[in-house]
Amino acid sequence: METDTETERSEAASNALLDFFGLPRFADFSPKQVAPAIDRLIAEARTTLQQVTAAETPLSWDAFVEPLEDATERLGRAWGMVGHLNAVADTPELREAYNANLPKVTEFWTELGQNHELFEKYKRYAAGAEFAALTPARKRIVENALRDFRLGGAELVSPARERFAELQQRQAALAQKFSENVLDATNAYAKVVTDEAQLDGLPDDAREAARDAAQRAGVDGWKFTLQFPSYFPVMQYAHDRALREEMYRAYTTRASKGAVAPQGDRAVALDNEPIIDELLALRAEEAELLGYRNFAEVSLVPKMAESPDEVKKFLRELAARARPFALRDLDALREFAARALSLPDPKAWDLAWASEKLKEDRYAFSDREVKQYFQLPRVLDGLFRVVERLFAVRISPDRAPTWHPDVRFFRIERDGTLIGQFYTDLYARESKRPGAWMDDARSRRRRGPSLQTPVAYLTCNFQPPVGARPALLTHDDVTTLFHEFGHGLHHLLTRVDELGVSGISGVEWDAVELPSQFMENFCWEWEIVESMSAHVDTGEPIPKKLFERMLAAKNFQSGMATLRQIEFALFDMRLHSEYVPGQAQTVQQLLDEVRDEVAVIAPPEWNRFQNSFSHIFAGGYSAGYYSYKWAEVLSADAYAAFEEAMHEPDAAAALKRTGRRFLDEILAVGGSRPAIDSFRSFRGRDPEIDALLRHNGMVEARAPESSHVRTPQSS
Repeated sequence: METDTETERSEAASNALLDFFGLPRFADFSPKQVAPAIDRLIAEARTTLQQVTAAETPLSWDAFVEPLEDATERLGRAWGMVGHLNAVADTPELREAYNANLPKVTEFWTELGQNHELFEKYKRYAAGAEFAALTPARKRIVENALRDFRLGGAELVSPARERFAELQQRQAALAQKFSENVLDATNAYAKVVTDEAQLDGLPDDAREAARDAAQRAGVDGWKFTLQFPSYFPVMQYAHDRALREEMYRAYTTRASKGAVAPQGDRAVALDNEPIIDELLALRAEEAELLGYRNFAEVSLVPKMAESPDEVKKFLRELAARARPFALRDLDALREFAARALSLPDPKAWDLAWASEKLKEDRYAFSDREVKQYFQLPRVLDGLFRVVERLFAVRISPDRAPTWHPDVRFFRIERDGTLIGQFYTDLYARESKRPGAWMDDARSRRRRGPSLQTPVAYLTCNFQPPVGARPALLTHDDVTTLFHEFGHGLHHLLTRVDELGVSGISGVEWDAVELPSQFMENFCWEWEIVESMSAHVDTGEPIPKKLFERMLAAKNFQSGMATLRQIEFALFDMRLHSEYVPGQAQTVQQLLDEVRDEVAVIAPPEWNRFQNSFSHIFAGGYSAGYYSYKWAEVLSADAYAAFEEAMHEPDAAAALKRTGRRFLDEILAVGGSRPAIDSFRSFRGRDPEIDALLRHNGMVEARAPESSHVRTPQSS
């Protein structure tokens, strides 16, 4: 007689999404597999839900928590694979399959979150004797579950329950459509240059990439797109002002009715403004159903920050500290543009170009010069060596099926034992959504003697190699790579064996950026930069004098950069805590109001940045974009511990101890305890903002007494 395991293996053989015995089988995946697999896994999860909520099921972890965890993990892993492929290998067939099954998946998770019988069972369990004897990690899982039931509408009664479910379905569909529109609008534009004089100032590698793109498209000349590795070199280096203006307008009007491309009816079809309006209305209604004044309050329940007002106060006080430096940055840029570039009134499409010229003039180097020293393979190897030294692990190439020839696969071991594995997908392409991110393919979990090790996806959008030359990275690209790997470390180096709080699971959203921003700091340490640099032509490491000029320029325009991030974060928080859909003020007017308050540069009135702000409309950062700055306080203060170790008599030993402590108290514990407790255990005190201001070069001018910045201490 065939066993359950044999049946599962037989089903997995015919459908890659039903194989949970090893790594994802990307080579065997087909969009046709999505519906059968998702239907089966949802049905199994619903059956398990009925079993664990039955009156006769014992009130114990083994009887009702773990079986449901098993079923939902399988569904989550299968749908996670589909979602990942939809983000990095978009095709019409896959998009159709994803959108057809998204409502089913959303319906199930909403149904689970609203299950009153399960909610009551969790409440009784939390009040019982077994709960008191649980490990801290399991207690936190139960506490998080009770919180999530309340946020999931489990306390609602008809007709509010049904309306809440409708809201979840519609929001999921709108977020997906928003993301699709951004990708399609990005891919719809192409600028073909046939006059080489228009390329004056552009680096050779950017020209070669554009030439290669034109050849692949079957056209003469040089083809530029709105993919960031193609777009930004034009904005930063091209002397042709008209070219910069055209591409800037195309980029900043993506997914809007005023888009440069596509034209006509398709521009209207890809316009994200109606989606934004509807999403905001649905989120406001969701908050009202749950008994909150606004969606920001809902969003902050599982985060460190206690209220929208606390976040806005934090952002505004940080803005007050940054503003003098931002004004100084802007004055210097305008003076230089007028004097050296004959631009008395630089426009938005001039700023990156003029800033690069000013940096070259002030610090005697350019980003294009630096880029020649950062070959991606060598940078990746350098990153691995840093991680190995800090955390006593070994990273080596591994083998697994992948979704694209550019993808590589690696394993992390400690003392010969596998800890985790990860994929890297680092080059931009048309089938891949913009940006950089880490996502989990599988989380760490122990069941009896069996340990499931974590697996991660690390995704970036760097300029791909051209011809026989390796891909070259700007220093900003290098920090992006370190940043995303920091997220990966949080997921991969966990020692927590409980699925719900291992790795990044259960970590407060406004603390999840701590390890990623922490890792960026190593990109500014000379020994590390030297070891991972090699000139693409000569093989020589980056000269110390060039690095010193880079270091001197580290905080170049940091005041303006800080205010730009605060602008995004304050817009997001005000949008979700103050904006009333359907009233007189539009989203654009609110954004303009935020800019009037904190920005020192106003973009053109036709700029529609918000229409491609995927973080808050399609990426999970709604009323949470402030997390980048909030967590930057934590990460800067955490890195200060390493700076202190470097000044001890035996710096090597001190750094080793500090690295192990960061591993033990931050990375290894995952979400098994509050993030503030993890920080305190590592640092021995509450976080302080001084390190952030120092790292950003904002310590010279003293702010007024009213501008003392409250740090996230006891939230």
